[in-house]
Amino acid sequence: MRMQLAVILAALLTAGATLADTVPDDERVPLDLRRTTLIVNDIERSLEFYRDALGMAVIYDNMILTPPDATVEDADIARRLVFLRANDDFIGVLGLLQYFRPVRETVDLSGTAFMAGTTVLLFNVEDLPGTFSRATAVENVVVVDEPSPVSFPSYDGNSTIDVMISTVQDPDGFTVEINQLLSELR
Repeated sequence: MRMQLAVILAALLTAGATLADTVPDDERVPLDLRRTTLIVNDIERSLEFYRDALGMAVIYDNMILTPPDATVEDADIARRLVFLRANDDFIGVLGLLQYFRPVRETVDLSGTAFMAGTTVLLFNVEDLPGTFSRATAVENVVVVDEPSPVSFPSYDGNSTIDVMISTVQDPDGFTVEINQLLSELR
């Protein structure tokens, strides 16, 4: 019995499909948020962060050239596009896009975490200490907030959702929350 409870509790605390219930047909809206794409300076460093440190899986990785039959050196536009997924390959996909030709100007996002106009990516992980350690070891990642516990009002308003929250800025300065659920979503 104790083992069954531990398995059920572990399932509730993971970032898997158990927390992503399908919306009933009569409540669906006519769109899905498929992907967020980040324009990055160094796609290999971004992959080190999102794939290697956070654990996302690469589902697409291609050079896109204009014209299509050109080489990277001869193309008018040359860019590499990578899609990564967490637990769904249709919604919630993260795109990374690096321009090689023409090279895009870098925007300095340092110090912009949680400012109006910025985006915050939020990831739930199973092992916050390990993930946070791997993420902050990536070059140019900036720690905004060390892991700390926070309680939010639950969806039903009758209890709280306990979360261990941390925030970093990725190698390009995008704000990323790395969180671990400590209680179930209600």
